[in-house]
This record gives sequence, C-alpha cells and structure tokens, in this order.
Amino acid sequence: MRRTGTTRRGALTATGAIALGATLAGCGGGGGREDTTIADAQAAAAKVEKTLRMTAATTSRNLLVQYDQVVKAHPKTEAGLTPLRDAVRAHTTALSQGEGGALALSRPPAADAKAAVKELAAAERRTADAHTATLLKAPPELARLLASIAAAGAAHAYLLTELAKETSS
Repeated sequence: MRRTGTTRRGALTATGAIALGATLAGCGGGGGREDTTIADAQAAAAKVEKTLRMTAATTSRNLLVQYDQVVKAHPKTEAGLTPLRDAVRAHTTALSQGEGGALALSRPPAADAKAAVKELAAAERRTADAHTATLLKAPPELARLLASIAAAGAAHAYLLTELAKETSS
C-alpha cells in the first residue's frame, strides 16, 4: 500500500523551499534606504581615512624637513642621518600617496651637532607618538601602516640617541 499524508522528507523539503524563498525575497535589490546608508557610510569612512592619512603625512613631512635642516647645518652628520632620512622620506611617500601637503616652519637646529641630533631624536619620538595616537582612529589598512611607521620612528629615535653620543660637538 501506498503511504498517504506528509512524510518527514516532504516536510523538510517544503521548509527548505520556504526558507530559500524568504531569503531570496529579502536579498532583492530594492535600492532602498539601506543602499544609500551604506554608500554614505563608505564615503564618510573614506573621508576620515584621507584626513588621517594627510595629517600623518604632514607630520612625517615636517620631520623630513628637520632632517634636511640638521644635515644642512651640520654636514658631518650626513653619513649617519642619510639612511634614516631616506626611511622618513619613504614613510612620507607611503602616507601621502603622491599628494602634497603644507609644511610647518620649524625652528633652525641647534648650533651644536650633538644637540641637533638629540633634538632630531626627540622629534622622531614625537612623530612616532603622533602616529601611534592616529592609528587608534584609523581603518585597519592605514592602522597597520601607521603602526609600522611608528615602530620605525621609535627605532630611529634610539639610533639617533646613540648617534648623538658618538657625535663630537
């Protein structure tokens, strides 16, 4: 004899079909308010990232100017500062993504080479701290870049402190 009524297999198939239909209906491209809200959120996030990136780039660019000033005022420090200055230039390029920015006028370096290198070490620490503070507000990709640059800045500060010890007045 043939079975009549609902079977377990039939009930599961019907339930799956209903769930699939509900899911597909919910995923429809209504183009409603949700799409606009997502686009607005993405635009706001991009604007925030651009602002954070440009602020960090300006901070690094100002540090680069300080390096240039110390090398110009104290040519004998050039050999020790050039690799660090090149790294700061690369950081600035990575942050700015080819866009220029304003430079703050910094005061001239100390007349003594040793003091000038110590000032540069302090500037590296301040820049690393600024990048660390910025990464807390940054989206993931920019945060990783800022963390890397901040770590490099901390290493530069250490190296500059050691270089200052070796630099004659």
